[in-house]
Amino acid sequence: MEQCEFIPPKGPWAKKTERMIERLLSLLPFLAWWPQVSRRTLKADLWAGLTGAVIVLPQGVAFAAIAGLPPVYGLYAAMVPVVVAALFGSSYHLVSGPTTAISLVVFANVSRLADPGSAEYIRLVLTLTLLTGMFQLGLGLARLGAVANFVSHSVVTGFTAGAAILIATSQLGTFLGLDLPRGGTFLSTWGSMLRALPEAKPYVLGLGAFTILIAVVIRRFWPKLPKLLLALILASLLSFAVDGPEHGVLLVGALPASLPPFTLPDFGLNDLRRLVPGALAVAMLGLAEAVSIARAVATRSQQMIDNSREFVGQGLANVLGSLFSAYASSGSFTRTGLNFEAGAKTPLAAVFSALLLAGIVLLVAPLTAYLPVAAMSGVILLVAVNLVDLHGIRHIIRTDRNETGILAVTFLGILFVQMEFAIFCGVILSLLMYLKRTSHPNFTVLAPDLDNPRRPLRNVRRKELKECPQIKILRLDGSIFFGAVNHISEELHRVMDSFPEQCHILIVGNGINFIDASGCHMLYNEVLSLKLSGRDMFFCSLKEEVLEVLRRGLCLKRLGGEHIFESEGQAIAHMVPRLDPERCACCPNRVFRECALMPGGEGHDHEAPRSGNAQAENPQPASS
Repeated sequence: MEQCEFIPPKGPWAKKTERMIERLLSLLPFLAWWPQVSRRTLKADLWAGLTGAVIVLPQGVAFAAIAGLPPVYGLYAAMVPVVVAALFGSSYHLVSGPTTAISLVVFANVSRLADPGSAEYIRLVLTLTLLTGMFQLGLGLARLGAVANFVSHSVVTGFTAGAAILIATSQLGTFLGLDLPRGGTFLSTWGSMLRALPEAKPYVLGLGAFTILIAVVIRRFWPKLPKLLLALILASLLSFAVDGPEHGVLLVGALPASLPPFTLPDFGLNDLRRLVPGALAVAMLGLAEAVSIARAVATRSQQMIDNSREFVGQGLANVLGSLFSAYASSGSFTRTGLNFEAGAKTPLAAVFSALLLAGIVLLVAPLTAYLPVAAMSGVILLVAVNLVDLHGIRHIIRTDRNETGILAVTFLGILFVQMEFAIFCGVILSLLMYLKRTSHPNFTVLAPDLDNPRRPLRNVRRKELKECPQIKILRLDGSIFFGAVNHISEELHRVMDSFPEQCHILIVGNGINFIDASGCHMLYNEVLSLKLSGRDMFFCSLKEEVLEVLRRGLCLKRLGGEHIFESEGQAIAHMVPRLDPERCACCPNRVFRECALMPGGEGHDHEAPRSGNAQAENPQPASS
């Protein structure tokens, strides 16, 4: 019995259904990955979420202190915004929440308006967060996430490596049991650490090293187990067994048991005037951080990222988070890397992290008092080491000098200047490199390959080929637009000045993607200039989009049909009879089939194969 194959319905109802599904997925993007959830992924996400919840406890407290807020507000920022960003973003592993850079920018913008920690200060911070989310949401809804596509892979790689080193540097003091000054630069922190190294506490260092060792051993022999969480538990037990606090081991301490209260923003026009510039700065920095981190992890997880969707997710996270006492949040390098290393499979890991954090704060907050800070530092150091993509760095260095320069500038900028400066500098350099490449189309000199029976046109730089003494064949690889017309004109004049005996130029245009009004004007002027000097220029193999623009710009009419041809063969068949017969009579090259019909061509391979296509192995004939 034959099985019946299901054929999806067609017609207007099917199209309406597809549009409704697409609209629903755009409004609720988590429905797209929800079918991937299974018992296996739930287990992995639950363990990853539990590890992230434990890690964010001391981090949230520290980040709130940097932002000038009471410690509990750092925990609030790791609850509601994390859930919203995970459900409405596109990355499977990005974990949002409070970060160092965002905390610093918030403090810099609001501390001059109110006393840190005061009720007025908290109100202004929450208002700043709401405005930040509105800016981010607007950019996402406008589908401006494509701007992030101009951030090259080198920027992401350099940013990841630099941020990993900064994260590791920030943990050295607690890992060694040293009291290092906070907020110092990369070099000052290392200098202070080296000077204070003799004062390192052996118990603290041993506990941190024990945590790293346990995590590495579990990953090596039992990779399916939650290595980081187990390492933290065993380190806590070891600290309890050796009476760590008596030997200088610091503990996280008990946290307040409360959930984020609902708050309505209360601000006037004066608040808007004072906070809008700072909110815009926080919004742009937050988006740059989130997208960079999402793309950095996506290169390892082989996932496609929708930048505009990430913009929407971050915007909603800050808008709704501000209603639940959370200050501005963004993607976290540490927690995202930890989430990936812990084996998270779907965004539910971030959701579990926020829910478990709320549960920990409510139920077992006193137990966090036994968690050693050194163990936390050991786990973060291990995550930071895994963030550095040595293979990707070597590949970039071997492949492209320009990309290597962008990587180096981004990496060094993060270490020695500022994180936001490094990101923006890397983006600007990427844009400049893109503009340079697009505004400098490449000219390739072509000639028939006489060793091939079909004689296709080949690059003369790759193989020594004979050229026609009177025809110069060039392939233009790039678009002809206002930013490139000067370069194209200069290159054409350089070629004409270098080969004055070749009085005709054929431009093979299958590599031209588009042309604008400036390009049309430049081509007509170049053809006219050549005619005045007794030479001529022809075009072939132009794409239909390019021809349409030339037609609308009346360039085709002004050039005349005898200058533009569908193929190289048609163009050569038209050009050869126009050559100087006296020079053809004494020419030894005879590179075209049509050369046999010129003076002196009798007996010179009348049945020679035709000229070929500029790129294909089975080209079209030059003439029929």
